[in-house]
Formats: sequence, structure tokens, C-alpha cells
Amino acid sequence: MVKIEEIQQYGTSLQSGVQAIATAYGDYTKKSFEDTKSFVEKLSGVKSLDKALEAQSEFAKSAYETFVADSQKIAGLYTDLAKQTFKPLENVAAKFTPAT
Repeated sequence: MVKIEEIQQYGTSLQSGVQAIATAYGDYTKKSFEDTKSFVEKLSGVKSLDKALEAQSEFAKSAYETFVADSQKIAGLYTDLAKQTFKPLENVAAKFTPAT
């Protein structure tokens, strides 16, 4: 028999997982915006084409590294959420699995 407390705890854990994902997206967006703003400021002060290309190359490399790192972090959060979501089903499936 499922208890109300278990359902509430399940809902709370799912809510915290979704909130962690939303926070991670927000943090990535904020960092990306700040990095882009910094790049535009740096680019506006450049006086030669070589320096502009160098600044753009540095920005592209940094943006890519940040994207990959944050994507992996968010993917991990989605994995954790999926595990939390299906955890109650593991208990049900265990009841039907024959003991060895």
C-alpha cells in the first residue's frame, strides 16, 4: 500500500530535480551572456584585424568549452532525475522478479 507521505516525498524529490535543471540552465545562460558582453567590450577596443581575429578565436574556444562542460552537467542532472522518476517502479518490479 502506498502511503501519502511516500507520494509527497516522491513529488518533492522530482521537484528538486527539475529545479536543479532549471537552475543549471539559468546559470549557463547568465554566464554565456556575461562572456558575450565581455567579448563585445573587448572587441570594441580592438584597433587591428589581427587582434580582432585573436579575440574572436579566444571567445569561440571559451564559449565551446563552457557549452560542453555545462551540457555534460545538465545531462547528468537529467540522468539523476530519470533515476528518481523510475525508482518507485524498481520496487514494483522487484516484487515480480523471482528470487534466485
